[in-house]
Amino acid sequence: MDFNNLIQTVLVYALPVLFAITVHEAAHGYVARALGDNTAYMMGRVTLNPVSHIDPIGTIAMPLMLYFATSGAFLFGYAKPVPVNFGHLRHPKRDMVWVALAGPASNFIQAIAWALLFTLLSGFGVTERFFLDMAKAGVLVNLVMWAFNLFPLPPLDGGRILVGLLPNRQAYALSRIEPYGFFIVLGLVLLGVVSTWWLSPLMQFGYWAVRLLLSPIALLVH
Repeated sequence: MDFNNLIQTVLVYALPVLFAITVHEAAHGYVARALGDNTAYMMGRVTLNPVSHIDPIGTIAMPLMLYFATSGAFLFGYAKPVPVNFGHLRHPKRDMVWVALAGPASNFIQAIAWALLFTLLSGFGVTERFFLDMAKAGVLVNLVMWAFNLFPLPPLDGGRILVGLLPNRQAYALSRIEPYGFFIVLGLVLLGVVSTWWLSPLMQFGYWAVRLLLSPIALLVH
């Protein structure tokens, strides 16, 4: 593996990944606090300081090991989840949906922001590849986080959204999967199920939606 390419890739993706993770986790904490649960705030997790959200294994070691092991073909990682005591929320079952949705929503908004930056840079004739590549990386990283976290299995955000929307009996049955959910999701990722049947269709929709939203601005600057 070309070491120079590795360094260049790390530099291009570092800022988008840090923003994507930090804002995603902070968004959970901000919404939980607004809806009545101060757990994350009391633990210092309602912050945009990335150090508070980085997990040494899941955010740094695991992605780097997978990058080297697969020559960049497969990456997987995670941040420290923001602690939320759903029992402290004013309307636990309903508010759980908003707390869980906050993370993926923040990533979709960031994808739009990075796409806007790319549109403006290219529209005004900026040709510096580093900044253009970083903007494209920002769109990709955030759309991946948006789509992946919406997968409908706890402990992912999509699973918690589904628990909040289902009738009590079905919600309880689904919530019991949570202790094993991470391993189930990882297995489905390794088998290619998540990529083929979930990520790819959702990512295509995400790129289409971002392009549609920014099309008026793209017309103005080109």
